[in-house]
Amino acid sequence: MRFFPQRRTYDVCIVGSGAGGGMAAKVLTEAGANVVLLEAGIHWDVAKDSNMFKWPYESPRRGMGTPERNFGEFHAGLGGWSLEGEPYTTAPGNSFDWYRNRQLGGRTNHWGRISLRYGPDDFKPRSKNGMGDDWPIGYDDIAPYYDRLDRMVGIFGSEEGLRNAPDGIFQPPPRPRCYELLVKEACDRLGVTCIPARLSILTRPLNGRPACHYCGQCGRGCGVNANFSSTGVLLPPALDTGRLLVVTNAMARAVTTDRSGLATGVSYIDKNDGTDKHVRARVVVLAASACETARLLLNSESSLFPDGLANSSGMVGRYLTDSTGTDVAGFIPRLMDNVPHNEDGVGGGHIYMPWWLDNRDLDFPRGYHIEVWGGRGMPGYGFMGGIHRYPNGGGYGQQLKDDYRRYYGAVVGFSGRGEMIPNVDSYCEIDPDTVDQWGIPVLRFHFKWTDREHLQVKHMQETFRELITAMGGTPFGSMPTAENGYGILPGGRIIHEIGVTRMGDSPRTSVVNRYCQTHDVKNLFVADGGPFVSQADKNPTWTLMALAMRTSEYIAEERNKGNL
Repeated sequence: MRFFPQRRTYDVCIVGSGAGGGMAAKVLTEAGANVVLLEAGIHWDVAKDSNMFKWPYESPRRGMGTPERNFGEFHAGLGGWSLEGEPYTTAPGNSFDWYRNRQLGGRTNHWGRISLRYGPDDFKPRSKNGMGDDWPIGYDDIAPYYDRLDRMVGIFGSEEGLRNAPDGIFQPPPRPRCYELLVKEACDRLGVTCIPARLSILTRPLNGRPACHYCGQCGRGCGVNANFSSTGVLLPPALDTGRLLVVTNAMARAVTTDRSGLATGVSYIDKNDGTDKHVRARVVVLAASACETARLLLNSESSLFPDGLANSSGMVGRYLTDSTGTDVAGFIPRLMDNVPHNEDGVGGGHIYMPWWLDNRDLDFPRGYHIEVWGGRGMPGYGFMGGIHRYPNGGGYGQQLKDDYRRYYGAVVGFSGRGEMIPNVDSYCEIDPDTVDQWGIPVLRFHFKWTDREHLQVKHMQETFRELITAMGGTPFGSMPTAENGYGILPGGRIIHEIGVTRMGDSPRTSVVNRYCQTHDVKNLFVADGGPFVSQADKNPTWTLMALAMRTSEYIAEERNKGNL
């Protein structure tokens, strides 16, 4: 990537370089704007810095995670739930795990690439059953941006005609693996909808990028650029315009404003030497991730904005949500003694199960989708630790080796990802007593799963166990109970946190309008997951990028009209 000299005042300053920030940088520079992008992490070049071609045995830890890489030593996620010098707190009696990434491109370097459109019901949840709130926009408003995103980035899948799981413009999906065929067979027997996965990974060349060669290492960052990341797809064309300056190791402290209340730029800490710096801009776009953006707004206090910037409604930080989640794995005897073969495929499942039931017949109001995992990929550090779960597994010498060969690939697992309904008890605020290593006040989290989420996860557990049994297998572990929340994962663990700068038509009850423009400051925009009004049972990244495209084009249009 090329970097360009700093200009005195930029047309736009973007904070964050991930899905939203990268999209904003691409759209705005191609529209003619001079843009400066601040990234709190280090420079990352997916082609040069990826470890996708290394074997687990090349790691002294067999790929085990480190404090800097929670998901594995070769993983492309530079960050974690705990960062040295960057604490956060939780209110007494609460639990929330906040994942933060510190590299150019953010989480797009290592995410699962599950790229699902929100459906018509997802934008109007309150109209459907009276819970939560409707978005001020609908599916028809965002569908054209989904289409353009599909063509720009590339996504595989299949046309299924499912009303609330809308089809996209798909490349052909990869064939199911052996264990996935057994899953599909069990789903058909139980009446569970099972279709090809929808991932932003190329199965055909697109826009100068090659098709995936199925090494299965997407989480390490794709060195050949066959899967989507901001660093591989969005930032290079933005830099090629000559109108983008990228500043890494820039920890944003506050958005600055003038006497009229307009944003004038962003103050930040240069992490290389600890100095305070400031960049001036005519428009500011916050895409730091939902909670980081909320923190930045709440820390941007002034006499005009005593409760934080763009917070006259008091809604900044409110209605925090994450996807619900739980997992079940099981031993499948039919997969024992399998013929050795390579079934790595893409870095993720080749099939998935969208929500297939009517909640009116259930004891919880919103749905979930199912992700599948298993197979015969190269064993990492965690594989051998589970051998004791297999019947007659273990021993020493030749018996141990023979058991490994017999049982290898005979485990299949299911993970649920469901919709959480926003509640008033889940939010983030500034901790009055704690600062990070640069003296910036940190966030304090309040979080609560309700009975609605617990009952949803109970249904996940029951369904996964039924599927394993239908495959002729045995689930690991006993069914969780109500006392332990039916096995629900802690808030934040799915890393889908959204909703803390929510969108709405009324400045009294929302932070941004339908174009993600803050009600209080007309030249300040949000382009991450913060504006989401509902969680939905889909991964949020595809909708986040479609919204960021729409917002960025609105900024360009308003600047051309002289309104910004």
